[in-house]
Amino acid sequence: MPMKKSNLPQKTCVTCGLPFTWRKKWAKVWDELRYCSERCRRSRNLTSPDGTKGNKTS
Repeated sequence: MPMKKSNLPQKTCVTCGLPFTWRKKWAKVWDELRYCSERCRRSRNLTSPDGTKGNKTS
């Protein structure tokens, strides 16, 4: 019996803060997954810890 979509696990993207749902292609790396999309993964360095856009200063 197939799994219902409402029962799939969810995570929150660390870049944009939006929830994303488990996908079959992510099954092997679900525990390591932090970003909802390639776009968020690429832009992770552009967001500062306070949530504003801009270059990091360190």
